[in-house]
Amino acid sequence: MAETQNYANHVRRTPMYYNLAGGVLFLNILWSGYRLIGNMSVDSVLYFFVSIALLVAAFAARTQTLTVQNRVIRLEERLRYQALLPAEVAARAVNLPLNQIVALRFASDSELPALVQQVLAGQVSDPKDIKQKVTSWQGDFLRA
Repeated sequence: MAETQNYANHVRRTPMYYNLAGGVLFLNILWSGYRLIGNMSVDSVLYFFVSIALLVAAFAARTQTLTVQNRVIRLEERLRYQALLPAEVAARAVNLPLNQIVALRFASDSELPALVQQVLAGQVSDPKDIKQKVTSWQGDFLRA
C-alpha cells in the first residue's frame, strides 16, 4: 500500500495511459494522415480511419472504466449512509450530486454524519471544499 492518503496527494494520475498510449495513438493519426496525403489509396484511407478508431476506442474504454468506478462509489456510499446516518438523512444524502458523493467518501465514519449534514444544509457544496474539511482521511487505493 502507498503512503497515507490525504487531500494533497489523493489525485490519481495515469501518465502511462494518457501520455504514452494517447501520444502514440495521436502520432499514429498524424503519420497515417501524412501517408494519406502523400499517397492517396484505399489502403491509406483505411489506415487513417483505423488510426482514428483506435484513439476513440482507447478513450471510450477509459470513459467506461471511470463510469463503472463512479457507479461503484455511489453504491458503496449508499450502503455506508444506511449504516452510519439516520434513515431520513441517508435518504436525502443518496440524492446528492455524484461529485459531492465522491468527495464525501474520503471522510472517516466518525466525521461523515456531520459533514453530510453540512452538505445537505448547503453550508459546503464544492467537492474541493468538502475534501478539505475532512480531518481523518479515509484513503482509496483501489481506483481505476
